[in-house]
This record gives sequence, structure tokens and C-alpha cells, in this order.
Amino acid sequence: MLKILGIVAAVLAVAIVGILIAAAMRPDIFRVQRSATIKAPPEKIFAFINDYKLWGVWSPYEKLDPAMKRTFGGPASGKGSKYAWEGNNNVGAGSMEILESTPSSKILIKLDFLKPFEAHNTAEFTLVPSGDTTTVTWAMQGPVPFHFKIVHLFMNVDKMVGGQFDEGLASLKAAAER
Repeated sequence: MLKILGIVAAVLAVAIVGILIAAAMRPDIFRVQRSATIKAPPEKIFAFINDYKLWGVWSPYEKLDPAMKRTFGGPASGKGSKYAWEGNNNVGAGSMEILESTPSSKILIKLDFLKPFEAHNTAEFTLVPSGDTTTVTWAMQGPVPFHFKIVHLFMNVDKMVGGQFDEGLASLKAAAER
């Protein structure tokens, strides 16, 4: 019996060390990015992203908690515009601030999550016109502390967040093409 317990303990120790080594080898920064081609001018699409009050039209996160508390601050849109939320377990709590707003081409956002976990990331929207369409790219990146590296071994963040970005871009496309 002691021999079996010793073998089980050794196997568990090797597995734990293996997980820790695999986690240590993961990148220090993550990036999730999705793009969509929208048949609309960049000016029209830009307006939906540059004004937090219009995010309810297209953002998948706005639909996760209809009772979510929202607070807006700073200018109505563009650089310095702020948005904070507090909701159920699906949305948690956090805030965003537009750091850069280049008309019809780029929006850079500081994104701070407070609940259910703390994380500090940036989100970026780029709009590139081509004929009568605009390619919109939604990206998010941020640091990956060691404990999140372990989580990333078992959870595909790109697939999870990327799926939400795909959903949001599809809604943005529908709104802008109306």
C-alpha cells in the first residue's frame, strides 16, 4: 500500500512540475485578434466604436447582463471618453478609456477588468477602407502573469475571446450596413 501511495505521489509531483514548466514556457503577452469586412464607409463604422453609448448596438458584452450598471465619463466620444460597468458574473466589473482616437482609422482603449479577476489590457480597433468596404480589426492584448499562464494551458483564450469578437464584428457589420 505504501509503495502504491509513493508511486502515486511521484506521478503527481512529476505532473505538477511538468505543468509548471509548460506554463513557464508560455508567452508573457497574449493577443487575440479578429477581422471582418463591412460594406460601409469607415466614418460610419468608426462612430459605433468611438462612442461607448453606441456599444449596446453591437458589443456582445452588452447583452450578457441586461441589468448591468453603466457609468459614462469624460467627453461623449473620442479620446478621454470613459465607460465603467458592474454586472453579474458573466460581465464582472471594470472600466475602459479611449486613449487614442484617429478619425475613421484607429481607436486605442485602456481596458481594466476588476471582477471576476483583475487584468489590465489594451483593445485596438483599426479600420482600413478598400473600395466600398472597410476591414475592421478588433484586437486585445495584455500581460500574462504566471498564474494565468497555468490557466491558459487548459483554456483556449483565443477561441473563447475570439468567438466573442467574431460575434461583435458580425453585429457591427449588421448595424453599419443598415
